[in-house]
Amino acid sequence: MTTNTTTRQATWFGRTVDFDYADSVAAYTVVLLRLVTGYWFLHAGYTKFGSFDASGWLVNATAASPIHGFLAWAGQTPWMLEFTNFAIPTGEFLIGLGLIVGALVRLAAFFGGVLMVFFYLGNADWAHGYVNGDLFGLLMFVVVGVFAAGRIFGLDAMLEATEFVRQRPALRYLLG
Repeated sequence: MTTNTTTRQATWFGRTVDFDYADSVAAYTVVLLRLVTGYWFLHAGYTKFGSFDASGWLVNATAASPIHGFLAWAGQTPWMLEFTNFAIPTGEFLIGLGLIVGALVRLAAFFGGVLMVFFYLGNADWAHGYVNGDLFGLLMFVVVGVFAAGRIFGLDAMLEATEFVRQRPALRYLLG
């Protein structure tokens, strides 16, 4: 098996840097990352359906959290708590489903990233430093979204080929 190597350039802080990567290995890695992240969120959402109650976590969120006040308010406000109890499992499930089938991947990665920011800041478990599982989850969504992982073995490749999307190129920012 031969591996094609591609050289790319990137500008970092005003300095141009060349880097090489193997096309096929990079593609498989991005797809694997998309599928693992998708399964993680699909499973997390599915197991919360019917039994999820965020009130305890919201009200008792880590006091060191920079968003503790907001989380406590959300946990004590009936409509916000009801919205959260619906949005977390449904959002996780739909984000995971989108990543697994490769549809609306950038949109799913964006909302997955938003959830991970809330989890990261809400948990605020930084006793061993700022790098933890929530931060790595956020990073996984960033990578999946930036590399347009839905275009590789995903439905986004087919969606982008439709006349509807070709006539509306801005939709490509949601796909990929």
